[in-house]
Amino acid sequence: MSEDTAPKESDRPWLPYYPLQVKSSYEYPDQNIANFLIDSAHAFPNNEALDFLGKSYTYKDLLRQCYKLANALKQLNVNKGDRVAIMLPNCPQAVIAYYGGLMAGAVIVQTNPIYTERELNLQLVDSGATTLITLDLLMPRVSKGIEHTEVKQVVVTSLSDGLPFPKNVLYPIKRRKEHPDLKVKYKAANGIIRWSSLLKRGKETPICEKVDADTELAMIQYTGGTTGRPKGVMLTHANLIANAVQLTNWCYQLEPGKERYLAALPLFHVFGLTVLLNQAIHRAGSLLLIPRFEPKLVLETIRRRQPSVFPGAPTMYIALLNNPLTKEGDLGSIRVCFSGASPLPRDVQEQFEQKSGGRLIEGYGLTETSPVSHCNPVWGRRKSGTVGIPLPDTDVIIIGEDSLDPLPIGEVGEIAVRGPQVMMGYWNRPEETAAVLQNGWLRTGDLGTMDDEGYFKIVERKKDVIIAGGFNVYPREVEEVLFEHPAIKEASVLGVPDQYRGETVKAFIVLKEGLQVSEMQLDRWCRDRLAAYKVPKQYEFRDSLPMSLIGKVIRRKLKEDQKSEEGENLK
Repeated sequence: MSEDTAPKESDRPWLPYYPLQVKSSYEYPDQNIANFLIDSAHAFPNNEALDFLGKSYTYKDLLRQCYKLANALKQLNVNKGDRVAIMLPNCPQAVIAYYGGLMAGAVIVQTNPIYTERELNLQLVDSGATTLITLDLLMPRVSKGIEHTEVKQVVVTSLSDGLPFPKNVLYPIKRRKEHPDLKVKYKAANGIIRWSSLLKRGKETPICEKVDADTELAMIQYTGGTTGRPKGVMLTHANLIANAVQLTNWCYQLEPGKERYLAALPLFHVFGLTVLLNQAIHRAGSLLLIPRFEPKLVLETIRRRQPSVFPGAPTMYIALLNNPLTKEGDLGSIRVCFSGASPLPRDVQEQFEQKSGGRLIEGYGLTETSPVSHCNPVWGRRKSGTVGIPLPDTDVIIIGEDSLDPLPIGEVGEIAVRGPQVMMGYWNRPEETAAVLQNGWLRTGDLGTMDDEGYFKIVERKKDVIIAGGFNVYPREVEEVLFEHPAIKEASVLGVPDQYRGETVKAFIVLKEGLQVSEMQLDRWCRDRLAAYKVPKQYEFRDSLPMSLIGKVIRRKLKEDQKSEEGENLK
């Protein structure tokens, strides 16, 4: 399949399963993605744009603040194409920094607030960011993380800027005990600017740099690094606009200006950025900002504001289902949930839908696709256990190792994606870009299958496949079986060295509170449901698994722990 070959109907067997209200193709505006906010603010100026722990911002308020920041950044000599890094949790300043930076023509670099000095430094050096917007609470790490970078100025805000902030809802940072108060003192230095004073100096004059959406970058978004060193994914304005428009049309029953989006996913992650921030602002919805996922805080917000849309990770839905504070009827306002980041267990889907009365839909994507490429129809035919069908204007094929020729229906191969949401490439990594972008197709590195109706199932990441005695074992398949056990809350599977088989299967298990199960019982459970070579040979019971902030198990950390354990055993 060449880039210039127009896809035939037979190449898109999923089209008959699109709801009648969803078209196979859409027009995408050639503009700065910040125009989403400008358009919504003009259409719904007095609608609520943000809710942050009880404080509300209208679209008119939000747009004014973004204009002020954009003009203030221009005064700081932030020019078109300069990289502005944002290191903030979900709070109003994170939204203002994102859209204000885009209006100024900057390229946004989102970075994780819990990163260590080293991790932050790697991203700042790689991206060449010249400005960083962050929290005073994080300055002890930031001050070290910006050493030997091109950062000229650090804009420092506080979660309490502009509102009384309850101290029981602090954002978690390492070494928390050293800095228990919000008013962390840091050494004043040239280039450190207070958020409040910066906005005072910014004018409210409308500003939004014009861009060539297809070629100019909106973001350098770093991959999660769950399997290796993060890479900077170059996402254009057109990439982000396309994915937001695709999802908006996929959710055709959601009404402009009327929906409330529960923003528990971090907005600095591309999943939260697109499915929450860009989509909500595009539809003039209200973003209910949660600074960190705390079941108690989430439940309080649900009861207080009755959200209708709740994108999340399976671990979030599991946490709410298992929380003793969750009462009958608490989830009843929720109409639509998008699950991503990791496999959605079927029993979790069924239980959550039963308690909410809404639809919990699994999808698929990656940073390189802005991020969504597949989704089950929200109102239409879905298949549990699959990630659904490709979004409008998106082509997907299953390919082998050495060519882009599609494999037969049902055969396991690498998923390749082509569409308007596919990245421009990796920042400063032409060789790695060439390895994954071939003839217009993105080789995802994920293994999957497509059935005869165009529904896709993810089997595993190529790097995570376990080869035990010459047989391929896909961790996801084993994890799904473990998730079905009534005593298991969380599970992750890795390949570990084995003298006889080369590799063998090890399961890391977190049990539900108050429940117990033995290794022997789990072995019997798995043997009844899996071929013998797929059954875990080792089990490790833990209180928790290492998770990214979107609820995805960090396999890299498990592997590091495993190697450390193996090293200790050799002593």
